[in-house]
Amino acid sequence: MSGLTFSVLDIFSEPYTVVPQLTARLRIEEGTGQRIHAIALHCQVRIEPQRRHYDDTEQRGLRALFGERDRWSDTLKPFQWMQCDTTVQGFTGATEADLALPCTYDFDVTGSRYLHALGDGAVPLSLLFSGTVFTRGSAGFGVQQVPWDCEARHLMPVPVWRRMIASHFPNSGWIRLDQDVLDEFADYRARRGLISWEETVRALLATSGEVVT
Repeated sequence: MSGLTFSVLDIFSEPYTVVPQLTARLRIEEGTGQRIHAIALHCQVRIEPQRRHYDDTEQRGLRALFGERDRWSDTLKPFQWMQCDTTVQGFTGATEADLALPCTYDFDVTGSRYLHALGDGAVPLSLLFSGTVFTRGSAGFGVQQVPWDCEARHLMPVPVWRRMIASHFPNSGWIRLDQDVLDEFADYRARRGLISWEETVRALLATSGEVVT
């Protein structure tokens, strides 16, 4: 369906969800005047890290993802953050719709590690759309596909993501461990009589010679 265009009006944090969630407010326009009955919309959200500047602190935080700064011309490439779906209600001409963007603070996820390393500024996003458009055809409903080249870019302020994470994980984070590692970690804590996981991590860092503040 060649008449569809998409734009992102805003991305904001949802404060009262069970899990961390952002919401993208979309504007969808159909330029031919055809009546749209519904759209089953799929979206791939990508982060385009090459589209922003990084200070020295951010560069150090991103070393594990992209290597040393002199390699970034080869390693600083777009990567997928998430995939999500929504249903858009019927309209003629133009409409606005909300797209839920469920997030995670799991540090095994590249997007979380990237976002955690950013100090300020904006996150360069690209939203790639696909899906099915339901229209009125000559013999009832017609079915068409969202064109493959439908996409929208958006600069999401880093504080939007930080506020969302802080509302679900205040002054804390989340790291997944394999069961055998977790068992060893718990045994280390018990044998030394440490009262919290934070104290356990600090003790391990001190043993390794790292500076603990």
